[in-house]
Amino acid sequence: MPSFNKVILMGNFTRDPELRFLPNNTAVCDMGLAVNDRFQNKSTGQWEDRPNFVDCTAFGRTAENISKFFAKGRPIFIEGKLRFEQWEDRQSGQKRSKLKVVVDTWQFVDSKDGAPGGGQSDGGRPSAGYGNRQGGDEGGGSWDNGGGGGGHEPVQEDEIPF
Repeated sequence: MPSFNKVILMGNFTRDPELRFLPNNTAVCDMGLAVNDRFQNKSTGQWEDRPNFVDCTAFGRTAENISKFFAKGRPIFIEGKLRFEQWEDRQSGQKRSKLKVVVDTWQFVDSKDGAPGGGQSDGGRPSAGYGNRQGGDEGGGSWDNGGGGGGHEPVQEDEIPF
């Protein structure tokens, strides 16, 4: 039977991204996102947000760029896939498990200085108006002058992450 494993999330970083390198020099970035689930409270009629905390991991150039451009509290849009991890707790010996998101592509949700608007992609399929590049871990994309926040200051050649 065929299956489909795709996750699309937009949320805020719960902590600064943690960048590390594997012995083969592959970059790995672990991060936590808070993604709200909006619902109407049946007893009060008020709309409320229920936070969901999601652990995510990125690899390669994607990991390096997320680590470079993001910090706690900053919003991000990601696409990826679910991965189930199992391990044995070293202290208690109990089996543990966790479902996490492996990031394939990402986009800025706010502008470079944290104000609303703007956008950049780190590869994947092109989105209209963003000038994105193909390639997942290849990095890429460009700052957008649309996106709702007005124009951005020009990006210097040495600031481009690819």
